[in-house]
Parts: sequence; C-alpha cells; structure tokens
Amino acid sequence: MEPKLHLFFSALCFYLVSAYGNTLRTYIVQLHPHGVTSSSFPTKFLWHLSFLDQTLSSEEDSSSRLLYSYGSAMEGFAALLTETEIELLRGLPDVVAVRPDQLLQLQTTYSYKFLGLSSTTDGAWVKSGFGRGTIIGVLDTGVWPESPSFADQGMPPVPKRWRGMCQEGQNFKATSCNRKLIGARFFIKGHHVSSVPPSENMVDEYISPRDSSGHGTHTSSTAGGVSVPMTSVLGNGAGVARGMAPGAHIAVYKVCWFNGCYSSDILAAIDVAIVDGVDVLSLSLGGFPLPLFDDSIAIGSFRAVEHGISVICAAGNNGPIQSSVANIAPWIATIGASTLDRKFPAIVRMGNGEYVYGESLFPGKSLPIAEKELELVYVTGGNSGSEFCFRGSLPKEKVKGKMVVCDRGVNGRAEKGVAVKEAGGAAMILANTDINLEEDSVDAHVLPATEIGYAEAVRLKTYMGTTSHPRARIVFGGTVIGTSRAPEVAQFSARGPNLYDSTILKPDVIAPGVNIIAAWPQNLGPTGLPEDTRRVNFTVMSGTSMACPHVSGIAALIHSAHPGWTPAAIKSAIMTSADASDHRGKPIMDGSKPAAVFAIGAGHVNPNRAIDPGLIYDIKPDEYVIHLCTLGYTRSEIFTITHRNVSCSEKLKMNRGFSLNYPSISVAFKHGVKSKMITRRLTNVGNPSSVYSVQVKPPEGVKVRVKPRRLIFKHINQSLSYRIWVISRKKTQTKKISYAEGQLTWMNAHNSFHRVRSPISVTWK
Repeated sequence: MEPKLHLFFSALCFYLVSAYGNTLRTYIVQLHPHGVTSSSFPTKFLWHLSFLDQTLSSEEDSSSRLLYSYGSAMEGFAALLTETEIELLRGLPDVVAVRPDQLLQLQTTYSYKFLGLSSTTDGAWVKSGFGRGTIIGVLDTGVWPESPSFADQGMPPVPKRWRGMCQEGQNFKATSCNRKLIGARFFIKGHHVSSVPPSENMVDEYISPRDSSGHGTHTSSTAGGVSVPMTSVLGNGAGVARGMAPGAHIAVYKVCWFNGCYSSDILAAIDVAIVDGVDVLSLSLGGFPLPLFDDSIAIGSFRAVEHGISVICAAGNNGPIQSSVANIAPWIATIGASTLDRKFPAIVRMGNGEYVYGESLFPGKSLPIAEKELELVYVTGGNSGSEFCFRGSLPKEKVKGKMVVCDRGVNGRAEKGVAVKEAGGAAMILANTDINLEEDSVDAHVLPATEIGYAEAVRLKTYMGTTSHPRARIVFGGTVIGTSRAPEVAQFSARGPNLYDSTILKPDVIAPGVNIIAAWPQNLGPTGLPEDTRRVNFTVMSGTSMACPHVSGIAALIHSAHPGWTPAAIKSAIMTSADASDHRGKPIMDGSKPAAVFAIGAGHVNPNRAIDPGLIYDIKPDEYVIHLCTLGYTRSEIFTITHRNVSCSEKLKMNRGFSLNYPSISVAFKHGVKSKMITRRLTNVGNPSSVYSVQVKPPEGVKVRVKPRRLIFKHINQSLSYRIWVISRKKTQTKKISYAEGQLTWMNAHNSFHRVRSPISVTWK
C-alpha cells in the first residue's frame, strides 16, 4: 500500500469511527452458500453488498462499510455496523449468523536433530524429499524475506498449481518472493478499523507482508526454512539452522499486527489461502476455547479441510490452567509445547559460596566483565512496581552499578533488563514466582542477566534477607546439550480437558516450543525491543506458537511422501506414532510428576515414525457433521460451522452408535452410566499383508474389552473396524470429577516399527 493510500485509508477509518461513535464495530456476517436471493446478482460481491444496501440509510455508500467479502472459508462478509443495523440484518433472508469480530493473540538450530531428522538416514526427510512440492501457508505477523532461511538456492520451481501472489506494500516488492517464499499477502482491514494507534515505544509497523515484530519470520522458518550453516544467537546455540520441511514452499499471510489478530482478517486469509492452493495451514494464534459456531478459525478451517488442507494450530499459552486448550475443533491438529535437552546455563554464585542455577542467552562467556561480582539489590515497597522492574520504577541511587533482582511477571522478561540498564544497573537476575515455578524461557538480554526458577529464587532471597551486604556473580556456561531429561511439558502449554467436547481429547500432541532458535528480521535486536540496537539473523522464542510450526512442517513432510492422504490421515499418522516416553525411555514429565494426557494428548511428535505409521484412522468431512449431531448441536449451529443443512435425527438414525473415528479415545461417564461402546476403523497404509494384535493398558477403575483382538489386512488401503467397550468399575459421585487414563496399541506381528497407539482418557462427572 502506497503511503498516500495508507493515509487516505487511515483518515477514512477515523471518519467512520468518529461519525458513528462507539456503536460502530466490525461484525462477520455469514450467509447461506446457496441463498435464494443470490441469483438476482451477477457476482457474489454484489450480493454481499446488497445486504448492507438493505440495512444502511439510503444516502450512505454501503461499500465504505464493507471490509471483506468471503467465498471459500465461508460465504459472507465482514463490515462495520451498529447494533441497530445488526438487528435489521439478522432479519433478512439468507443470513445464517452474525458474530462480532474477535481479537486473538499470537501464542531452530537444534530441534530437527532432537526430533531425529537426518539427511543421511532413511527417515522422514529422505522419504519425503525434505517436503518437496508441498506448500505451507503461515498465518502470522508476516515475513522478513531477506532472511537466509528463505533463500531459494536448490529449491524446485514454484508448483504449477499455485495461484497465489506476492502482494506489494510498504518496503515489500513483488520481487521479494522466490522459489522458497512463493507468496505473501497482508490483511489489515479488521485491525485498521478496530485498533488504537501504537504507542511511541513500539517498532514501526509495515503496511505490507513485511514482518516488523519477528514472530512470523520465526514461525515460517521453523516450519520450512532452508539449511543455514554457522548460525547462532550471539554465539549461543551454534549450528546449522533448518526448518522441519526445508524442501517445502512457504506462503505467508500477514494477519497479526501490533495489538493482535482480528478474526475478520484471519478469515479473509483462510478464504484466499484455500483458493491459492496451500497444502498445510499453520496458525500460531488463538485465545481461550470457544463453542465451534462462535469460532472463526474452526469455521474457516472446516472448509479448508474439505479442500484437503491440513490445519495446524497452537493450543495456547494459558497453561497449566485446566480446560484452557484452544483451537479444539476435531478437524484441527492442536499442538502443545515441550522442552528440548539443550540448556544455556548462567549460574549465580552467591557471596556465601553457594550456587543458584539459571539460564541465559546473554553472550557473557566471552566477556569477563559480565561475570564480575556485584552487590545484590531487590527493590520493594511502594506502588511503583519496582519488584517487577517496571521502566521508571527503579531509583538510580539504589541500583547503579549493582545486580538487580526482578520478579517475573506483568511486563516482558527482556523489558525488565532494559529498565535495569536505564536505571544504571550493571546486571539482572530474573526470578520466577510461584506462577511460573521452574519454567525456564531464556532471552538474549541487553545486559548480563540470568533467569532462575522459583525454588532457586526462594534460596536467593533467603540469602539476601539474612546477609547485610549480599553479593553475587553470574557464571555463563554457553550451550550444553544432552544432560537434561527431555522432552518435558512446558508449564505454559494449555491443558485439557476439552471444555466443549468431552469425547475429543485435546491437545492432540506436543512438540518443541521452549527456547527455539529460528530466523529473525534484521531490523530488530534479538529481544525484539526498540531499545535493543544489536542485530542478528536468528533469535530464541518460546510458546505453543513455536510448537505449532514444527508440526506444520512435519505435516508437509507426510503430505510430500503421501500426496493422496487426507488431513485426517496425516493427523492420525502424527498422533498414533507419537512418543509417550522421553529420550531416556522414562515417562514425559510435567513439572515434578508424569505428564497426563490432558497435557500431552497422544504424546510427543516423532516424524520418522509418522512418515510410515502402518495404519491410520481416516475421517471424511461428513463424519464431522454426524459428530456435531451427537453433541446436540442445533441445525443452525451445524450449518454455521459446516455450511451443510442436515437433519440430525435422520443422521443419527442412519448412524446408530456412531463415534468419530478419532485417533485418541476419550470417554465421559455421567452419573448413572456404567459403560460405553466405541467403534474405530483402521486403514492399512503399510505392507499389503499385515497382521496386528491389540495391547491394552486400561485406565484405573475401568475394564476395557476390544473385539476383534486381531486385525488381518490383505491389501493396501483396506479398512477394518473394531469395537471397544469401556466399563466403569468405580462408583460415580455427583459433585466430583475424577480422571483416569490408559492406552490401546495395535502391534504389527512381523514389524515392531509399526505400533499404532491411542491414549484412552476416562472422566467421571
């Protein structure tokens, strides 16, 4: 967008919001895809516009209110409307639903090695040609196209089926795309009419696909970045950087801006991506769980899955709160976050000779002055937020030349370091509270600094409280690999159970999401803060946002190896091959206890097994519709989600005892119910003649029967069904919910590699 056009659009938005006061806001209006009134108009766009013509006053230009016209992700449009106009609109024929726009939030040099990907062994990379020919669409904050992760040397030509474009805009030309980054677009209308201007201390936003925050560049390169040798973050984490599918093509859809991502913009991007021809959609964004008929991502992604596109979403960063997992639609792959066995030790040596373990990406190992012993200070009292090290809260006379202890929380971790540095502090210890416990997301701080866990913070503060002149020094240890247990569940990773559907276990799997090193824009320092004048090509980030593109890349590998597979088949391969054990063969941990299925779903991704799963649980789009009927969704709610006009009574009569063919098994016993019968259907994608036997580890308090106990496959793509009876042996209690878990595994009689495992989750309500 040219600067003049940008100014005009801003002025127009200001006029609109000012003219109509606070009552004007963005709504998404969903229409019947075969509406009776549509035949009166030559184009869908004019049909959409006609609804505004009927709603607004005659002297007003209805096109000035229209933001987007949708046709692929759903039939309908987004527009600026008042509540009065909404009521008029709801009464018009062919209007299915009206939803207010929602604001959602954004939720590596080593992770490919940790996951076992190698170019020298016969694994997922070799079998898929490194993801060759597959197109990954990434909905995020845009991309920094000059990053070496998006170079196209050695990339194959752009697929002929690709119908996307490289949209020009501020500091972004059509020539910014290449054979790796084959498409880039931006969607800003929903954001533009709903947002307040950015604050002065924020990085300037580019009105184009160019990334100004780094998040989108990081996630895109994690999914499909090419091999970049000799990378590091200021000397830490050195190695060869590679995405999960280095041979895949990337298309970027910028939907997130300085204050988040509006559902009207997200829906517009999904709408376009379906037509463009992507194979995988990666969405590292979300919020809290929503009913599916109110969830724009669920609605748009259903249409994408109908078109054969795998949709991978972040589970959210609201863990460890129960039932916080977002993006819960059964057709979406929902990804939680796990740790790597790579550490960046930066240990605090206290004046009494004792040590406190911490981690940091500050390059202090090569700077002797960074390890100097300093006086310790922890500024508390008053209402300035000094214990959190807010900017302007630290008195210079108290912190100058000292090592400042800052509690984690409220403001950003790296921002606390800026506050300490501005006040004259020489170093910082970032102390976890009882909220973050031992979670250790590291940062490339602007001054010598380390982050310590909650137990260590208690020890440090005890020392400071019992010593008249406490002192400490930080000893930076660089990068250490392989000495810690991993994977473990990230504390922030959102947890189940599924708030709106107890029969679908979420998250589906976990993947690396803590301290992930990936590409970064050259206009930002490694912390992403405007005050950080250092420049890097790579930096570290943590979140389910980082876990999601790992699985998006793995889905691309599977799609390349098996181009005829459905999104459900690809998701099944990822889930049934996932690991329940860590790299030492012990249970995956969640803090101090073994991880439950509500934290890890089916387990931790294993790409080399996912590329060759042996058997898959496939699901046709129509089966999702029947599933919604079993949940008691109304006809209009199902139509809103799926654009299918169905009679649930007829569907359920024709499909008695239906259960969705999901790769995990989740049962909820309500008061008085003692047993449930579930059916599943497996399709052979391994050897033509294969025999599988079932092994069951029943949940505590439950008896599990499976019939038949052997499945004999005679050819490829043959499907066989089995039944599971889950029988409760414990008394249900009315005011208590309790959980138990187990697993069911189909073992290949002649090939130990093919183990098709499903977690079993049982809930008593």
